[in-house]
Amino acid sequence: MQVKQFAALGAGVIGSGWVARALGAGLDVTAWDPAPGAEAQLRANVANAWPALERVGLAKGASQDRLRVVASVEACVADADFIQESAPEREELKLALHERVSRAAKPDAIIASSTSGLLPSDFYARAVNPQRCVVGHPFNPVYLLPLVEVLGGEQTSGEAIDAAIGFYASIGMRPLRVRKEVPGFVADRLLEALWREALHLVNDGVATTGEIDDAIRYGAGIRWSFMGSFLTYTLAGGEAGMRHFMQQFGPALELPWTKLVAPKLTDGLIDRVVDGTSRQTNGRSIKALERYRDDCIASVIEAIAQAKARHGIED
Repeated sequence: MQVKQFAALGAGVIGSGWVARALGAGLDVTAWDPAPGAEAQLRANVANAWPALERVGLAKGASQDRLRVVASVEACVADADFIQESAPEREELKLALHERVSRAAKPDAIIASSTSGLLPSDFYARAVNPQRCVVGHPFNPVYLLPLVEVLGGEQTSGEAIDAAIGFYASIGMRPLRVRKEVPGFVADRLLEALWREALHLVNDGVATTGEIDDAIRYGAGIRWSFMGSFLTYTLAGGEAGMRHFMQQFGPALELPWTKLVAPKLTDGLIDRVVDGTSRQTNGRSIKALERYRDDCIASVIEAIAQAKARHGIED
């Protein structure tokens, strides 16, 4: 689909990320957020992201000046070709918001939600023309990480899903079409399992938050950035591949290593997590850490692209 005007509803961390990515792709953007001081915070977030966007490459005509912040939902979506909602994860809020959005939007505009796990059939139930309503679930920072999970509800048309996938690809993202409408979709279900195990390890005194992060970033995290779990384990099976890996390590799945039920979030556990992460940030501001993160992500993406080119590997 041809998208010239992008609308962003919600200007928090995710909403700001969408605005930055759309501006970097050379689009005109309207944004709305009811919170006090939202415009100033949004513009500060975009400015903080801009150096990373410049590094990965801005589209022709990309400019922070193409952002317009408006005072109402209706003004935000009226002329938009593509609408991205990033409101809080409350079903009743989204249900009411999308009824309002869909009435004010152009009939052929695609409406997408950034929800990380709510089901579109539920919160689009009162939408006008629900066949054009999809989920486009991104990952933080939205302006750099390419993955976006795309799915529809019971009334969403295949054409709308295809249009959303095409748009996301056009702004440099890697759309993943989720085959079934399930809570948590794909990526967050995997992340949630890891997060639960990490909390158990902190709660049981096995490791600190910093040690757990080291276990990921110096080990599997490096492999995951270019190969994922299944291909990594295929190589771990040697020349016999995945079948040998499953035969050799499959029995370990029956051992009580993991505790997928989350631990109770006691005050003591919360304090240990907060204290541990405070030591990790070591007085650095969130904005400074965001710039460090962005530099690292851009470097990893660049390095992987160069290695793929040398080996003739295509996705």
